[in-house]
This record gives sequence, C-alpha cells and structure tokens, in this order.
Amino acid sequence: MAKLDWIREELKELKDKGLYVTIRKLESSQGPWVVVDGKRVLNMCSNNYLGLAAHPKIKEAAIRAILDYGVGAGAVRTIAGTMELHVELEEKLAKFKKREAAILFQSGYNANLGALSALLTKKDNGVFISEELNHASIIDGMRLSGAPKVIYKHLDMEDLKKKLEENKDKEKKIIVSDGVFSMDGDLAPLPEMAELAEQYDAMLYIDDAHGEGVLGDSGRGIVDHFKLHDRVDFEMGTLSKAFGVIGGYVAGPEEAIEYLRQRGRPFLFSSAPNPPDVAAAIAAVEILQHSDELVKKLWDNTHFLQNGLRELGYDLGNTKHPITPVMLYDEKTAQEFSKRLYDEYNIFAQAIVYPTVPLGTARIRLEPSAAHSKEDLQYVLDAFEDLGKKTGFLK
Repeated sequence: MAKLDWIREELKELKDKGLYVTIRKLESSQGPWVVVDGKRVLNMCSNNYLGLAAHPKIKEAAIRAILDYGVGAGAVRTIAGTMELHVELEEKLAKFKKREAAILFQSGYNANLGALSALLTKKDNGVFISEELNHASIIDGMRLSGAPKVIYKHLDMEDLKKKLEENKDKEKKIIVSDGVFSMDGDLAPLPEMAELAEQYDAMLYIDDAHGEGVLGDSGRGIVDHFKLHDRVDFEMGTLSKAFGVIGGYVAGPEEAIEYLRQRGRPFLFSSAPNPPDVAAAIAAVEILQHSDELVKKLWDNTHFLQNGLRELGYDLGNTKHPITPVMLYDEKTAQEFSKRLYDEYNIFAQAIVYPTVPLGTARIRLEPSAAHSKEDLQYVLDAFEDLGKKTGFLK
C-alpha cells in the first residue's frame, strides 16, 4: 500500500546503514549454550548473570505456585490481585536490600514509569536532574510525569553540582541515575552523588537493574557496594536480569513506598505479576540470601574474559562490571562481527549500534555469566582473536 511506502524506505535505510537489528529466536531455555533458529550456539549476550533463569529450585518454585495459586493474578493489586506471594516477595526484597519497604511492579520498566511519574508531577515546583546516559525507562518515566528535567553530563559531578545550584530554589529536586550503565558497564559515583543530594536537599533515585545480583554483599546491588543504604532515597531493581525471572520493584522508606502504592499507575491500572513469576523471584532472592557462590563465580569468569580480551588488544572502555563492551566503533564492522561470530564460530553475540549507542561507538556487548565454564570463555577469546585477525581489526 502506498501509504506504507515510508516504512519500507525506513527499513531499507536501516539495512543500508548497518543499523538494522536481526532478532534471533531462541528454541531452548536460557543458559550458557542455547538453540537459536535451530542452531546450538554459545550464548554471550544474555542478562542472565547468575544462570538462575533455568535453575532447578526456581523452576520448582514456579511449578508449585501454579499448582497452589493458578497461573494468573486475576486483577490489579488494589482490587483483588494482591496475593500472599506478592506481600512475601516485597518483604523479602526489602530485607535483602536493607530497606524499610518495597513495592512490586510488572517489570523494571514499569517500576521506573510508576515511581518517577508519581514522585514528581507537572503541578509541583520541582525538577528532575537526570544523568546523560540514563535508561529509556527513566526517560519515559520523566516524560510521563510532565515535570521539567535538566540533564547533567555522564559521571560529571561538577556538572551535577552546577545543575543543582541552578535549580536550588525548586521545592522538589530528584537526582535520577542508573547505578550501572548498561552499554558501557561503568558505575555511577554514588558517594559523591549522595553528598550533593544532601547539600542541596534533593532526593536520590537509583536504577539498579544491572547492579542486582552482581555488586555488593551477595549481590545486594550498587548501594550496598558503596554502603549508602541510609543516603539513597529510592532503589529501583529488576527481577529479569540476575534474578532470572520477570518483574521490577522500588525499595525505600516505608511512607514513600506506601505513597507509590496509592499513586503508581502501573501498580494501580495493570494486573499484578503472575503467581509463578512471583514464587520464582522469591526463590531467587532466597538463593542469594543463602550463598554468594554464584556472585563470586560470575566475577571470576568476568575477570578471565575481560583480561583475555584486553591482552588481545580490544578496547573494553571503562567497564567495572561483567558487561563487556568490545568496541568496534563502526556500525557495519560490528554487524559483520556479530554475523560471523554466529555463522562461523557458533557464538551468539549481538551488535549494539545506533540509536542504542551514539554513532561511531558500535560494539559487541558480551555478558559472561556464572553458568559459563572457563572452556566456554576461552572459546570466545580464541574466536575474537581469529576473527579480529581475519577482518584486519587486530594487527
């Protein structure tokens, strides 16, 4: 149809510029090796940091919950959708994070939408002070609130202070930032941020999606990593990465969390998370409370992979996390690497290109997990050495 010609043109342009994303289809459970489009490949691009997505205890918990509670929650939380499982998970998450209370949402994305749009609105005399590289869910949460925002430069505390000074007369100020930045693996400087928040009487809201299960004592996250529990007002977490399930939450002071129960729109207007997912998340939290073995294995694998890639001559940027950005810079080069890794080496590692990252900063983002063996990771190193030399990227 002529009226859709523009869509075809847009898709063609994406392909011509090396920006078209090929969406692969998994035909097995998540794990170090998966079946993708009928082919067994080494999975190096999943957020399943601890290998919990197919952990026997978590699968058993989900099955047991289906038998006891059924498949669906059946309603929003404020009508008939709050089950004892939801309350148990919220209590366990609050204890795990060393906070007073937690509120459960359907996803990390919904958690940011619900919390940010409730904590500050266009009716308030307030402002969001937002990190330059914040996740899309933070950006959309601020948009939904209708409140003004100003952006400070990535990791630049002088610029954050400048923005706070320019807005010091605002009644409400919320500094909002990722804790771990998902494309580069670098960390927000939380101690300095907490000092500035206190100096300017601002709230501090941290998205800890990639810190959960990775940083801190037994994977309690970036706030625990810096020992700042009483100085960060809100921590958003997701259950879909290191915890291996689905869902999101916000932890913080009891009264503030109760306010989000009254005003968080996804909590109020979308059905509650399903019983098997909630039970699986409870099991994941219990595994981490019991042992830090998986977190230690994740970091051991991370150091092995990243040290090996750097020795080969690859630039991994400023990562301080298992997120491993292998910088290839050019979009078409990154797409070629991804395709050839899949076709020639049976390695599943997606290219990350614009608009996910700025033009000229394309990369293959590798993500080791606790489920990978050293043999798996050595195989990746050998493949990157071979392919790097074949393409002329490595001299």
